[in-house]
Amino acid sequence: MSRAGWMRSGAGLFTACLMLLGSQACAQHAHIDPASGYRISHYRAVVPDTAPGATRVGTQEVEEFFKEGKVAFIDVLPSTGAGFDPNTGQWRLSETHANIPGSKWLPDVGRGNPDAVLDRYFALNLKAVTGGDKSGAILIYCKADCWMAWNAVKRAAGYGYTNIYWYPDGIDGWAEWDNPTAPAVPVPVTVVSE
Repeated sequence: MSRAGWMRSGAGLFTACLMLLGSQACAQHAHIDPASGYRISHYRAVVPDTAPGATRVGTQEVEEFFKEGKVAFIDVLPSTGAGFDPNTGQWRLSETHANIPGSKWLPDVGRGNPDAVLDRYFALNLKAVTGGDKSGAILIYCKADCWMAWNAVKRAAGYGYTNIYWYPDGIDGWAEWDNPTAPAVPVPVTVVSE
């Protein structure tokens, strides 16, 4: 790997931070996996200005997408409760939430280190909402200052999707402008097959 490639990797950035700033200044990077670059803990924190492979959008753009109906909305808010039942694929939730109407709620796909089942669940659901077209437009969101959406964007780009919008203000920014919300219903893990 070239020096530039090494520096762009999670390992390179973390090591460079330690060399230049010292361990205390780099404490914020302790939540980033140096090998993959994904945030792996403390997901509710200030996010960067950009997300890899995505176009950052604000509420006004999202309102336009909503009116046009040409972009697949993906809510990646994590689940609260016992996760999904491995026998039925149904999510066992202790809390409900609202999302942008028409969104597909794919809980936990924004975790920094999802297991193979959740990784496949995310990939297959993206394939379903885009009709298998990796240039199909998708918008990924969570709540404001939520790394789950940042991670999910990075992962979707890694799958080869090229028309990704990232809405870092999430459902908080959407609701703040009195836009409509709907009760979120998580997509069961077993609902999509190849």
